Amino acid sequence: MTNPTIQHTWTGRDDGPGPEHRRWHHAVNMAQAGTVQNGAVQTGAAGIAILGFRSDEGVRRNKGRVGAVDGPASIRSALAPMAAPANLVVQDLGDTSVVDGNLEDGQKRLGAAVCLALDAGHLPVILGGGHETAFGTYTGLRASQVTDGRRVGIINLDAHFDLRAEEVPSSGTPFRQVAAAEQALGHGFNYTVLGISQPGNTEALFQTARDLGVKYLLDEECTESRVEQVRQFTQDFIDSVDVLYLTIDLDVLPAYVAPGVSAPASYGVPLSVVLDVCRHLARSPKLTVVDVVELNPTFDVDSRTARTAARLIHTIATERSGHRHA
Repeated sequence: MTNPTIQHTWTGRDDGPGPEHRRWHHAVNMAQAGTVQNGAVQTGAAGIAILGFRSDEGVRRNKGRVGAVDGPASIRSALAPMAAPANLVVQDLGDTSVVDGNLEDGQKRLGAAVCLALDAGHLPVILGGGHETAFGTYTGLRASQVTDGRRVGIINLDAHFDLRAEEVPSSGTPFRQVAAAEQALGHGFNYTVLGISQPGNTEALFQTARDLGVKYLLDEECTESRVEQVRQFTQDFIDSVDVLYLTIDLDVLPAYVAPGVSAPASYGVPLSVVLDVCRHLARSPKLTVVDVVELNPTFDVDSRTARTAARLIHTIATERSGHRHA
């Protein structure tokens, strides 16, 4: 099995010594993170674990616009200069790459890396990659000791259900694959989506969601005036499961906020609402793993999407570390 390797150097502005000048590129402990000893990834001190998944094979299979393979590096670059609280611990465990279009192998290797990070006590934050990333994340979560006998819930911030039934896995199939895997294990399928675009999902997909018991909110129901209802919807889901997996497809955001995605949104959920949901979830001890997907740097005007992705990750990480006023 190929281990992930460090493929990014964290650099950025340095205003001087002391915690008051600390940024993310200072917080990443490259001396401990991502080293390989005796065939295993040595994950260093427990904290936030960054893992990249360099893939847009699933997007290609789903007939989307490719380019998300370069998403992880773009998000890291946007994170690097952000201010970091003194108690934020970040480990970069490197990238897993899909080679020669072999998505399934890449997902297995990502799952192995996620499992190692979870069992080491980290909160893994996986940088995609297309939404095919999600099945690799799920595989690692289910293999980890943290989910043994516990109800896993997936909350997806997304314009799409990604519940397609196709013979070949793609960025449109991950949660249909998860549903089948959970059923095979004798578990219920606990999956909810915030930000669904009605024009972006056929009636067949809405019917599949109903058949699988998926609860969802449309993008038009996730407005700033309804943030309390969105928060309650989120809390109800938190209360129904033991372990939370948050997956963020950046196409949930309006296209003017996130132009650099595989499928830009014509409407989208306001960034303030998405941030509120992320903050709320980060405060729950049930949050166990996060991925952020579908960043396509090729179309990212002024790095808007990368900066937005970095802000979401920053919010989750700082909330998790108890730095509430960040």
